[in-house]
Amino acid sequence: MARALWLYRRFVASMVRREFVSRYLGSLLGAIWALITPLVTILIYLLIFSAVMRGKLPGESGDSLGYGIFLCTGILIWTYFAEVVSRCQGTFVENANLLKKMSFPRITLPIIALLNGTLNFALVSVLFVALLAVVGRFPGIEVVAFLPLLALQQALALGIGILLGTLHVFFRDVGQIWLVTVNLWFWVTPIVYHQDILPEGTRWILRLNPLTPLFVAYQRIVLESAWPDWRTLLPTLVLAVVMLGLGLFAFRSLSGEMVDEL
Repeated sequence: MARALWLYRRFVASMVRREFVSRYLGSLLGAIWALITPLVTILIYLLIFSAVMRGKLPGESGDSLGYGIFLCTGILIWTYFAEVVSRCQGTFVENANLLKKMSFPRITLPIIALLNGTLNFALVSVLFVALLAVVGRFPGIEVVAFLPLLALQQALALGIGILLGTLHVFFRDVGQIWLVTVNLWFWVTPIVYHQDILPEGTRWILRLNPLTPLFVAYQRIVLESAWPDWRTLLPTLVLAVVMLGLGLFAFRSLSGEMVDEL
């Protein structure tokens, strides 16, 4: 599969470029909308939750931006994770006509979905980090820790996405199950609330969530300019490897029957 991806790298690149261009085709501002939309969203979160609602994180006193930055960090990371999984989950069904008419490695489809989501996230991240620098909250050298965290997140999202995408071809209920799961998963992840505000007796729910240490690591970098506690990420790493293995195993076992099922 790795060799097939390398041989079809131009096909993958052209598909990613085509989707990005077609999204803004016909608009006056073109690809500039890819920057305007996330910038407005980030500013709304920062202004509404920091200046208007004056949300505070546990232990904060006069920091008016802390909660807004906390919220933006969580939502941007979650949006990227959920987008990659959702794109991969639907990619084989959505490209059914392409699979029937063309001969190409089917593993390229979830990779294209991953790269499309990554391109969107990269644009948003650059704006967010630039905004942090403008308001004097740039994390510093610790920002390079984003790279291994993103690689871990991508592996987990891709593994879940390939597994769900393969099963979705044969069991269409998978799409509905994922919609319910992703909504529940959002609220048991420390995105809109800090884990310290929960009663001690309920924090075990967050500890069972493999995304919790990942999001806490991101938040430590952005809010405290601190390096992640890499040891806490070991369960997430194990799960990412397991899910990626399961996803690839399911894909290799069932990919030959996809076209007939579609």
